[in-house]
Amino acid sequence: MNRHHDPNPFEEEEVNPFSNGGAAPASKSRSPPLASESLGFGQRHDATVDIPLDTTNDSKKKGQELAAWEADLKRREKEIKRREEAVSNAGVPVDDKNWPPFFPIIHHDISNEIPVHAQRLQYLAFASWLGIVLCLVFNVVAVIVCWIRGGGVKIFFLSVIYALLGVPLSYVLWYRPLYRAMRTDSALKFGWFFMFYMLHIVFCIFAAIAPPIVFHGKSLTGILAAIDVFSDHVLVGIFYLVGFGLFCLESLLSLWVLQKIYMYFRGNK
Repeated sequence: MNRHHDPNPFEEEEVNPFSNGGAAPASKSRSPPLASESLGFGQRHDATVDIPLDTTNDSKKKGQELAAWEADLKRREKEIKRREEAVSNAGVPVDDKNWPPFFPIIHHDISNEIPVHAQRLQYLAFASWLGIVLCLVFNVVAVIVCWIRGGGVKIFFLSVIYALLGVPLSYVLWYRPLYRAMRTDSALKFGWFFMFYMLHIVFCIFAAIAPPIVFHGKSLTGILAAIDVFSDHVLVGIFYLVGFGLFCLESLLSLWVLQKIYMYFRGNK
């Protein structure tokens, strides 16, 4: 019996699925790819990528803060324009002199021009300005008493110069800038006020001490000048002690006002 020898025993047999012959011998099927091949270990798409979430969150937070800041600026601009339009529509001149009522020399209308939440603070600053006016005027009176008692004319002229310069300069240099800063919410005018108001406080403290460096210090009613004149003239000493108390009160009030206005400025900015 002659057997046909298959030269390639590993070659797959072709099977006709439409043949009516018996069951086809089981053909060698290709094995499915291994799991390791399908998963593709070591490929680039399997590498994990770390996304810095904190950076994204920070940028979003900064964007929200910037948007809120811009919205707040627009709101303030609209409020300022609204107040200015209200004043102009009412027919009230912005720089109309109306204070003091018996002899108007300055424009001053806190109740109508300053925002309601800042009116109390503006009244305190106005009290501080009236305080330095009172101190300088009483200083002239006390020095006149000292001059009459033989203190010399030079200290009288110096006290008059202090009053003539101090009253208008205090209004122009720090009170009016504060008034306009409260009305328009101007950071530049607030900065101007802080600079000259601190000089005002330094002068008040200097006057309360009255060191003997300008005509023996008797041109200012400070404590050292009061001690100097009290031994010679009790009445003059009493006037100087009252002047010393006024300058002390003005210094304390000014420091308190400075703190309040600084807190208001920081809160608004």
